[in-house]
Amino acid sequence: MPRMRSRRACGGASEAAIDAALLEDWALSYLGRYASTAANLRQVLRRRVRRRIGPDEGSAAADPLIDALVARYRETGLVDDAAYAAGRAWRGLAQGRSLRRIAAGLTAKGVGAADAAAAVAALRDGAPDPDLAAACAFARRRRLGPFRAGAEQRERELGAFARAGFDRRTAEAVLACPDPAAVAALLAGDQSAC
Repeated sequence: MPRMRSRRACGGASEAAIDAALLEDWALSYLGRYASTAANLRQVLRRRVRRRIGPDEGSAAADPLIDALVARYRETGLVDDAAYAAGRAWRGLAQGRSLRRIAAGLTAKGVGAADAAAAVAALRDGAPDPDLAAACAFARRRRLGPFRAGAEQRERELGAFARAGFDRRTAEAVLACPDPAAVAALLAGDQSAC
C-alpha cells in the first residue's frame, strides 16, 4: 500500500494561497448542494480555509474576503435567511418537531431572532395548532400511541414526547387516541374523537 503524504508535504506554499475566486468556488459548490444562512455559510468557508492553510498560519486573513462574499450573496438573494428559516420551519413541522425544537434549530443554524420568530409565527398562522400537528407526525414516525404495534408503555411514550419538546397536554391528547382515524379527527378539530 503506498504511503500517503500530507498536503503540506506535497504542495507547500502554493496550496496556502486563498483568494476571492477560490472562496467563491467553495461557496457556490456548497450552496449548490445545501440551503444555508449567511452565518452558516461564513462558518463553512472559515472551516475550509482553516483546513486548507491550518489554524496557525493566518486563516484570519481570509475573513474580510469571506465577509464581502457573504454580503454580496445576501444582496443578490443567493443567501436569504428569512426564506431559509421559513422552509426549515415547515419541514420541521412536517417531520414532527415541536415549535420549541424548531426555534432552537433555527438559532443553531445562525438565523437571526427576528427571522426565526417570523418563521414560527407563520407556522402558527398556517395551522390551528401546529404543535398538535407536529405531535401527531412525531407519534406516527416513532410509532407511539395509536400507531404502536405492541403493548402500551404510557410513561415511556410520555417521556419521548417530553424529550422532543412537546408539553404534557399535547402528548396526552395524542396518546388518548385509540387509532390513526381518531388522530385525523383530532387534527380536524374534533376533540370528542379521542
